[in-house]
Amino acid sequence: MKFATLPNGTPDGALYVVSRDHSRCAPALAVSTLQALLENWDQFAPALEAEYDAVNAGAGVEFDPTQTLSPLPRAWQWLDGSAYDSHGALMEKVFNIAPLPTWPPLMYQGISDRFHAPCADVPLPSEDDGIDFEGEFGIITDHVPMGTDAEAAFSHIRLLVQVNDWSLRKLAPREMKTGFGWLQCKPACTMAPVAVTPDELGDAWRDARIDLPLLVDWNGTRFGAAEGYEMSVGFDQLIAHAAYSRDLVAGTVIGSGTVSNETYRDVGSSCIAERRGIEILDHGAPETDFMRFGDQVRMEAVARDGTPLFGAINQRVVKG
Repeated sequence: MKFATLPNGTPDGALYVVSRDHSRCAPALAVSTLQALLENWDQFAPALEAEYDAVNAGAGVEFDPTQTLSPLPRAWQWLDGSAYDSHGALMEKVFNIAPLPTWPPLMYQGISDRFHAPCADVPLPSEDDGIDFEGEFGIITDHVPMGTDAEAAFSHIRLLVQVNDWSLRKLAPREMKTGFGWLQCKPACTMAPVAVTPDELGDAWRDARIDLPLLVDWNGTRFGAAEGYEMSVGFDQLIAHAAYSRDLVAGTVIGSGTVSNETYRDVGSSCIAERRGIEILDHGAPETDFMRFGDQVRMEAVARDGTPLFGAINQRVVKG
């Protein structure tokens, strides 16, 4: 199934069922919001399957992804991992940082009270902060009990999403040095317009990873096409890590971290910081600047046969 949320004057919007080809959509009749669905999945999913079949058969109205909110306009919890070792290893080499252990996985808790709409302008305070995009994949869980292991965690993955985890790179080193965690350097994220159930990916959902490239364009020029499968740990393991000492509430969003491959010189990057790191290694200094107000970033992952999945994040950064 595929879902989107459209504005209706409330903070959580109205849940819509979206056709497989993204041409049609219809208001969900069984349940009004995505959060309510996640809290009562087994109760509402059968009726929504029937609604999904109907919209695939031509019911509903034309779907305009540019008018959507985030599938979850606000969430109880956003946890972001760092599951692409090639990205971490590059950053360690560039900044001469001692290698960090690969287990337990790195993860931080970020802003979840809002996710930007996928085509909305993103207001930020200053170009001097080092504005950067970070293309990621993510999952949304139902309720996960404390102590759930990775094998059991797999069944708690209800939806797959695509995320832009905005970063202010020049603020990050100061906050990292305090040892007290990130605050100013991590503004609200963006979600692509459509959340999908894992079965929609077919063979591209394997080992709790999304086996597809994430296409990233900056100001109309291809910047990266890194493959999503190369996570060092799957989303099932990220859930188990997060649930070690706490329940995870239904509607918890977990990110993969910046999608990155060891062949980054060939496939490109999903964030500017990685491109700058490559330039430091190759030329001794970064050559690519961070984003300026008015710059646009577009991100989309589609099935290998071209079928749309999450839709596109397509945003400008503007003065806040």
